[in-house]
Amino acid sequence: MRVLLVSADPMVRETVALTARTLRRTASREPFELIEASNGLRGIQLAWKRDPDIVIADEIASRAGAFALARDLRGAEPPFTGRIVILLERSVDAWLADWAGADVAFLKPVDPFELAQALLRLAGEPAKEAG
Repeated sequence: MRVLLVSADPMVRETVALTARTLRRTASREPFELIEASNGLRGIQLAWKRDPDIVIADEIASRAGAFALARDLRGAEPPFTGRIVILLERSVDAWLADWAGADVAFLKPVDPFELAQALLRLAGEPAKEAG
């Protein structure tokens, strides 16, 4: 599984790194690769270049936030077919994550074990289209 993380926040990156370690233990039969981008524009570039299975985007990513990143990827022709997870600052923004085309959203701080379970589940499901 190849996962792209887009976040400028060191705490978010550490949480996702912990998730990666959990996934390695849980799903050891499949290699896990974590790719990082510190801003949304670089995240979009890496999504097209590296074709990750899942993109995890922090809502407060600089230079194109998570919602813009998800809309750009889902609205492209052809659209991005991987899964998109958005990490929210506020629960009231969940509708924006849905509108942007995220497959799932988590309110921060994220429990790494819950995130790991969601990533494993998403790896087997079809991607969502932007609405």
